[in-house]
Amino acid sequence: MTEASRDSNPALKRFDASLTDKDFDRFSKLVYDQCGIKLPAHKRSMLEARLRKRLRAHNLHTFEDYADLVFSEGESTEELVKLIDVVTTNKTDFFREPAHYDYLVQSALPFLVESFGSGINQPLRIWSAGCSTGKEPYTLAMVLKEYQREVPDFQFDILGTDICTDVLEKAVQGIYPVAKAEPIPIALKKKYLLKSKGPDSSMVRIVPELRSLVRYRRLNFMDDDFGFREPFDIIFCRNVIIYFDRPTQERLLAKLAANLTVGRYIFLGHSETLLGLNLPLKQMAPSVYRRI
Repeated sequence: MTEASRDSNPALKRFDASLTDKDFDRFSKLVYDQCGIKLPAHKRSMLEARLRKRLRAHNLHTFEDYADLVFSEGESTEELVKLIDVVTTNKTDFFREPAHYDYLVQSALPFLVESFGSGINQPLRIWSAGCSTGKEPYTLAMVLKEYQREVPDFQFDILGTDICTDVLEKAVQGIYPVAKAEPIPIALKKKYLLKSKGPDSSMVRIVPELRSLVRYRRLNFMDDDFGFREPFDIIFCRNVIIYFDRPTQERLLAKLAANLTVGRYIFLGHSETLLGLNLPLKQMAPSVYRRI
């Protein structure tokens, strides 16, 4: 192919675009400032590949053109939300790190009910922070519904939040490939999943009763005020802080603790540690803490 034919084809120009050092620095600083995620140099190819989607969406030829678009429109624009959507990582599974759900049912819930009347005197408030496509909050809904069978007066309220609008839309729909539902115990699948009978039979959907128990909203961990009127009894924020540097981790966890009632629980990912951080949290089990 000649240079002339390449230059005459805008589509080929788009795919020829590369992320310069200057543009990488601009975008990585923007991502860090907006959502606290550090993008080291080895993430450059990942960032370039994901931003190509936004170049195509706007029919732009270079990353410089896209940077000019983002920075000229300011930080509160719809495009900034779309940029964050494509660069954030959204990994989640049903019943991920199952030991946490065992601890929740066997230790945390009985303690909260007996000590504070949580779930009895008032609905137990639980927050799935960084909920991605909803598999964690729907897992929590299944577990709490089963607990409710043993404690009939027990009531709960689940909130799922994420910074990515795309995954929140999927969470609200509650539709997943059959293969992704594999970790769900068979008895719970029968109760809480609907299998498609149409041509798309490879998908399942969370039953309406369970979907109605979970609320979703967009939330940025970098916001100074999360806007909650009441603190929570339980926070699940698992495999989230691993994407932040240590100072950002400490600031975020302090804000999470501030939204947790004293004596209540926060669950982190098994690869995450509070070692060396000054926080009002006491470890109760592996990656399970209570506010003190």
